[in-house]
Amino acid sequence: MAFKGEDHLDSLPLPVQRMHLIQVDSVQRWMEDLKLMTDCECMCILQSKPISIEKDEQNEHILSSQYSTCNNLQLLLKRAWIISTELTRIAQKLEKNRWQRVHSMTVRVNCHVRSMINEYNTFTRSSSEEMHQLEKLLIDKCSEFTAFTERCVQTEDEQMLRSMKSCVNETLTTVAQYFGQLIELVLTHEAQNLLRQIDLSDSVYVTESAINSLFSLTQEGAHLCRIIAKEGGVVALFKICRQDCFRCLYPQTLRTLASICCVEEGMHQLEKVDGILCLTDILTDNTHSEATHAEAAAVIAQITSPHLTFTQHLSSFLENMEEIVTALVKLCQEASSGEVFLLASAALANITFFDTMACEMLLQLNAMKILLAACSDKRIVDTPYSRDQVVTILANMSVLDQCASEIIQGNGIQLLMEMLFERSSSGNTAEVAACERVQQKSAVTLARLSRDPEVADAAVKLSCIPRLIKLCRSPTERNNSDSVLVACLAALRRLAVMSPDRLEDSDFQQLVKPRLVDSFLLCTNMEESFV
Repeated sequence: MAFKGEDHLDSLPLPVQRMHLIQVDSVQRWMEDLKLMTDCECMCILQSKPISIEKDEQNEHILSSQYSTCNNLQLLLKRAWIISTELTRIAQKLEKNRWQRVHSMTVRVNCHVRSMINEYNTFTRSSSEEMHQLEKLLIDKCSEFTAFTERCVQTEDEQMLRSMKSCVNETLTTVAQYFGQLIELVLTHEAQNLLRQIDLSDSVYVTESAINSLFSLTQEGAHLCRIIAKEGGVVALFKICRQDCFRCLYPQTLRTLASICCVEEGMHQLEKVDGILCLTDILTDNTHSEATHAEAAAVIAQITSPHLTFTQHLSSFLENMEEIVTALVKLCQEASSGEVFLLASAALANITFFDTMACEMLLQLNAMKILLAACSDKRIVDTPYSRDQVVTILANMSVLDQCASEIIQGNGIQLLMEMLFERSSSGNTAEVAACERVQQKSAVTLARLSRDPEVADAAVKLSCIPRLIKLCRSPTERNNSDSVLVACLAALRRLAVMSPDRLEDSDFQQLVKPRLVDSFLLCTNMEESFV
């Protein structure tokens, strides 16, 4: 959950903007790619002629299960990623006039393209005439490209090579264009097939398999989510969520919806099918499982992200906000695991950015007490990510005057003090960033709440001032974070107004008396030995 423009919670599922592969160890990646490379060489020897099979044996070779189809799509996407990478590298080598490398890479791309097309035609059940035409165009253009670069390798005339370079560039662009169009068509075709199964099947097993395959596709990036949304994915999935016979499939259906709704096309579809009303019904229906409620909360968290630039859905959300907030608070209170609490609290954290009305609702629902109590249960609030959500809610609620008494009664100042010590145990980049956000927001919350003398007095008694000074003066304590530094300086200055006698003169002269920007520059240039 972001705090007024900061980074969003890294743990929430947000697809990236391009096709990607899971990052793995380089040796493991090489071993995975090796199969594709050897297949590629085999295809070279066989001149890309697939071995035919008898018609009566063909059914044995059809990949009937959705699991196999999903694996084949993953293989197709990986092959496409390799081809895309190779085309980029060819352009780089071409720029440097590395003709021998350009030619060898062109041969490799040619083989990969043919292998990809043959692999896809092996497992697909049907393909359109348009797809066959694109396949032929791409194969022909790849052959032309290979022949062209071979002539370049055999040419020693530099002037001739310079004149041929523009033609090679043009051919490379055309290959990339045909390749992109083919991949787009293939993925659209596969998305249509899966959505047709979801829409027409009465079988729980078939529908579940199709939904799982669809979810797998959404994890390949925002572009695939756009394709699925344009083909009616959101409509089909909400149709499932409105049928009692598919109740057991609600969790994975909602999880897939959350992924698709990271793109604008998904949000448009959600608005058209009254998706928010459906989510409200699910959240407020006590007969649903906790897993279903948690996944509905994940969709709410996704569609209420403050980072979304498209907000046309918010009007219908505001109409149902009270019911949604009430259900989410209850889910936080009754959460049986850290994951459920994380999803529910992330949704609440996002909602608090909408309007102070959301914060007032939370106060009326005793959300402050529930969240503070959850933080004392290490089984429920077990990661910096969960604490990030809680402190975001506290920070946004702290603008209300009534919040101060609630914080004191729930021992919230002690919690905020503990959050100033938040450190990553793993060193994981995402976890470190979450810890920084927890430190920053806890300092901001203290600064806001300390306008109340009672809160300021409690903070001083808990030794918040020495900790804030330490965070300001020691870059390693705040992981060299400028946002944490600014928040700590602001909190320290607020507390110094209430209790000036609690600061050493040097701290006052350096951290409180100057303009904030001057204190900031002093601290960012400070060596550890000064602490």
